[in-house]
Amino acid sequence: MKHIEFARKADAIVAVCAIMQLTNKFSRGNYMSLDSVHFKASFSFLGLSEEDSRYEDAKAVILSAPYDSTTSYRAGTREGPAAIIAASRQVELFDLDLQCEPVTAGVHTLPELEPDMRGPEATLDNIENAVRAVVNDGKFPILLGGEHSVTTAPIKALKEKYGDSLSVLQLDAHSDLRDSYENTPFSHASVMRRVYDLAKITQVGIRNTCRSEMEFIKKVGHDGIIWASEMADGNMAWVDRVMKRLGDNVYITIDLDAFDPSIMPAVGTPEPGGMLWYQTLHLLNRVIDERNVVGFDVVELCPLPGNIASDFLAAKLVFKMLGRVFKKNGWIVEES
Repeated sequence: MKHIEFARKADAIVAVCAIMQLTNKFSRGNYMSLDSVHFKASFSFLGLSEEDSRYEDAKAVILSAPYDSTTSYRAGTREGPAAIIAASRQVELFDLDLQCEPVTAGVHTLPELEPDMRGPEATLDNIENAVRAVVNDGKFPILLGGEHSVTTAPIKALKEKYGDSLSVLQLDAHSDLRDSYENTPFSHASVMRRVYDLAKITQVGIRNTCRSEMEFIKKVGHDGIIWASEMADGNMAWVDRVMKRLGDNVYITIDLDAFDPSIMPAVGTPEPGGMLWYQTLHLLNRVIDERNVVGFDVVELCPLPGNIASDFLAAKLVFKMLGRVFKKNGWIVEES
């Protein structure tokens, strides 16, 4: 047993000597500072550094609403905002259409907004207050959902600023015009009925609705729906119809199930016959270039394990829209 005890003492002496040598190195200043260490991009939209994404300098602000308490098919959209931000760190900052890096600074990512378990109305109030504060600070708001019910909140906040000049463009598979669903008027299936009372709406890509919604559409004479079947032949004339309906100030809400499930399967309620990438960008580019877009949201990403393509599509969509908004408003930071 003595030789074991001796070995332990020897190991202890070696350890003490190693610590003393390390201490001497630190005392002499021969050590690496954190400035010399390589870290992955920050967990902010596009992975922008803290220096390039300070709130006080930001032109645009990313808000996340990880909420899905009224989902009616496949739950999980609460994971959508984080998945979009994670994927955005892999987006190349050079935009081929704009031939520049439009968003290298000026975008701040706020912490996730906390759902209020008193119910959807309380959650929406919290989101509305956050958007109102951002808008009052002169920032451009981008909301990441979460389920589509969250869209009512930013529109209410922006309605206070823009009044009746505010119009809403919705890209979606569903009309979402039920007066209520599953005993709540704040359901994701009722969101555009609430928005209809706030602003003039134009709905694009719609291919699923119910009898009560069709009755409402006919009753109020709502003629602002571009049905997906009208878009199927590749003729883009419907874009002109959209532009004629939109007012000067536009809020864009994009439910990702507007896209065809072949390119966007990771949604709570997928629907065949949807929109494709370049068709969608063509519409969004015209709207951003020819109107004053005052904010937008991207909602209903429901991440699928092993499917990162959907997450990346959502992140790239936000990037493309932001880049166009930055160019339109003269916010692109020129390289020195």
